[in-house]
Amino acid sequence: MIHIRKSEARGHFDHGWLESWHTFSFADYYDPAEMNWRSLRVINEDIVQPAKGFGTHGHRDMEIVTYLLDGELEHKDSMGNGTVIRPGEVQRMSAGKGVMHSEFNPSPDATTHLLQIWIEPSVRGVPPSYEQTFFPVEERRGRLRRVASKDGRDGSVTIHQDAALYAALLVPGESVRHVLAPGRHAYLHVARGAVDLNGVQLGAGDGAKIAEESELRITAAADAEILLFDLA
Repeated sequence: MIHIRKSEARGHFDHGWLESWHTFSFADYYDPAEMNWRSLRVINEDIVQPAKGFGTHGHRDMEIVTYLLDGELEHKDSMGNGTVIRPGEVQRMSAGKGVMHSEFNPSPDATTHLLQIWIEPSVRGVPPSYEQTFFPVEERRGRLRRVASKDGRDGSVTIHQDAALYAALLVPGESVRHVLAPGRHAYLHVARGAVDLNGVQLGAGDGAKIAEESELRITAAADAEILLFDLA
């Protein structure tokens, strides 16, 4: 089963300093049919205007993964971390029993384009923690590169959930293949470009909930950047 979530069906808000698209219910966007997919709770596509950002705010018991598409994002948190995230870098913050943080576009003239992902953890109340890893273009080009996982395999960032996140960059006609173990589910998000997923056409911003499929074959119809979630 492949259920398509079209880009234009997402929740969309333009706050002036921030333009955001919500794949699942988030903040002022509520759709009881689109609350989550398995442990995947949030995929927000955000465009942050120059010298703007999210002020200090708190989270609890959530695995928060940030994936940069363009620009830079300055991160500060109550654990003492102060970093800048750039394209190719994946940030993981386990909110655990509670953390405060802020995210800011430090550029005076360029926008920041990012995906913020929330995954519900399998354990609650753990100490908050932070991780940031760079995945070169060469490691994502033409292949599914594991960038987040339960056990930190292959140098991926570690999350408190039986889930794995893969990223890939594809040129037209190029394909990648992923085998799903029995009982596993998946979610594909097309960050840029267009792909064919097992005969289903998806464009930029589109997503697909996947169940009862043993193998996924993803072929680029245009230059594409994709994120694939393998979920319990």
